[in-house]
Amino acid sequence: MTALTTPAPPREDASLRPVPWQRMGWVTWRQHRVTLAGVAALLGALAVLLWIVGLHVHQAYSAAAACRPTSSAICDDMFGNFSVMDGFLANGFLLQALPALIGVFVGAPLLAREMETGTFRYAWTQGIGRLRWALAKLVLLAISVTVASGLFSLVTTWYYQPYFAASNPVPQPPLAPTLFDLRGVAFPAWTLAAFAIGALAGMLIRRVVPAIAATLAVYTGLVFAAGGFLRAHYLTPVLTSSLNVPGTAWIASQWWTVTRSGQFAWAGRPPMSVLGNITCPNSGPPNGKPTMVSIEQCVVQHGYTQWTSYQPTTRFWPFQWIEGGWLLVLSVLLIAVTVWLVRRRAA
Repeated sequence: MTALTTPAPPREDASLRPVPWQRMGWVTWRQHRVTLAGVAALLGALAVLLWIVGLHVHQAYSAAAACRPTSSAICDDMFGNFSVMDGFLANGFLLQALPALIGVFVGAPLLAREMETGTFRYAWTQGIGRLRWALAKLVLLAISVTVASGLFSLVTTWYYQPYFAASNPVPQPPLAPTLFDLRGVAFPAWTLAAFAIGALAGMLIRRVVPAIAATLAVYTGLVFAAGGFLRAHYLTPVLTSSLNVPGTAWIASQWWTVTRSGQFAWAGRPPMSVLGNITCPNSGPPNGKPTMVSIEQCVVQHGYTQWTSYQPTTRFWPFQWIEGGWLLVLSVLLIAVTVWLVRRRAA
């Protein structure tokens, strides 16, 4: 007799059952939880430092603002002590490095390490697929670093309030390149852009260390281009011939012309002393040193006009939304290009 055997049903192809998004998110979190914890620890520690120092800054400014009479020597000393009490954090140079660090140590190794070690091949055979694998990594970490930096920007915005409350803000005006992108929506937007630049560099180069170097170079160049050129042209600058330019204004350029002919005479502010020595050598008080105000007034009387092109501080939030908007568009495009490169990558 021959035993009858029933053929086994064909196995269902595992590739037809993609891994749920929730599970993919959990795997991404498990894989990058140390990196995200490091970002949270760094931003959290700096936020605590800003809060502690900021309390003293706010107290010092409140005391100086309440001092009367404001022209007294005691009030001048109080404001002077306030203006120099925290130059280490107030100048913004330390905080400027935060988005770059996130882009270098979070964005650049994200895909570069997978490509360099070859572990991406295993992930692509587990019912995930290239597109879902890339989106799970990029979107989750992009949202995480953007939210964390957005919360941190709330602390920095509060910290800098006393410096910009005075008529002559210290250390720089609110629109100054070194301080503008540390507040409001600009800081999380720059952090997201640094992350996107790092992710794309990692996918293009596919090695961690070169991707880190490329991310730092590209991000630094973009920051200098935005602060030195793009930001000054978001809106048409205000042009005035008045000598009383607001102290909170971000001065783009200054030049002198001959009043009658309108002929260009001199550019910039530093040559004022040279122009004053030529036209008004004795413009100061008797037996005293000439002041900048007295020199300017004397030069104007000799037929010169000073023109100033500046951005008023009232444009702070329009500039914030403009910069945050184009950085968001740029980040989305960079992430889209990164995903496209992942789909074209040969296993």
